Amino acid sequence: MVGYGLFGNDNGAMNAPLHLPSAHALATLQGVARLEHLGVIRVLGADAAKFIHNQLSQDFSLLGLQEARLAAYCTAQGRMLASFIGFKRSATELLLICDKELLAPTLKRLSMFVLRAQAKLSDASAEFALYGLAGAAVQGESSPPWALHPSATASCINLYPAHGVARQLWLGAADAPAPEGPVLAPELWLWGEVMGGVATLNAKVVEAFVPQMLNFESIGGVNFKKGCYPGQEVVARSQFRGTLKRRAFLLHGATKMSAGDAILGGAAASDVGTVVQVAASPDGGFDAIGVLQLHALQEGPLLAGTPTPATLSLITLPYALLEDI
Repeated sequence: MVGYGLFGNDNGAMNAPLHLPSAHALATLQGVARLEHLGVIRVLGADAAKFIHNQLSQDFSLLGLQEARLAAYCTAQGRMLASFIGFKRSATELLLICDKELLAPTLKRLSMFVLRAQAKLSDASAEFALYGLAGAAVQGESSPPWALHPSATASCINLYPAHGVARQLWLGAADAPAPEGPVLAPELWLWGEVMGGVATLNAKVVEAFVPQMLNFESIGGVNFKKGCYPGQEVVARSQFRGTLKRRAFLLHGATKMSAGDAILGGAAASDVGTVVQVAASPDGGFDAIGVLQLHALQEGPLLAGTPTPATLSLITLPYALLEDI
């Protein structure tokens, strides 16, 4: 059941102002951007899908060749160590796309648990090129997020749109021709990532959140019917016992923010949240994905916890949040 609408609890008054990106800003989100901030882990072997299935929050055993998965890798306490977009290239090969700074420690930790499984993990980043496609550069017919469009030379994954602007993640061989389309500045692609509302976990917020705090249960990042994985008990308890009090929202502010910064709220300007991911807005100022305590939405202004606190506005998410928490 959907209950939190686009950016807050429908049953409570919203005290934070609403910000909408301009049509001009959205019109700049068109073209092809080379993505250097992401890396690729390859899992190869007869047990590749089974091994990853037992480590991440999503079902990879039943994953078809026409779909990708958003997934979280967690500690035993349910706190996220990394987030992935993963897909199968064949029955014995699986690729995981993640933040490049987190790749090495995540690969090392995952490899510790291979044991007798017929699966070999490696950093395959140098073998592939990653591009972001936006607007008219998007390939193929319209399909839902996480749909996979494989071809002989590349794989295209549908992402959540950025306020109506379609987006895809393109992965091909390192020496393959780049996808066709006008060049899109990387900083504009990063802004589109924020506007899509799906956070890519980064080094500054490792172990700060359970998956639902980043809305993963609402955007296809958690499967509650699959078997055990590290942190599964905590993640399930947060979902079904109503213990989660924080969610991810989109925010706009005039002053620069950084991942890991505090978000202040209420009359006392107390710590009510954390900035997760930030990008400069074409309209000026900065847009961010921030995790907020739900009560903060009704208790007064939200402020960026920078040396000179500045008021934050809310931006509508491109998806609805599930109420079952």
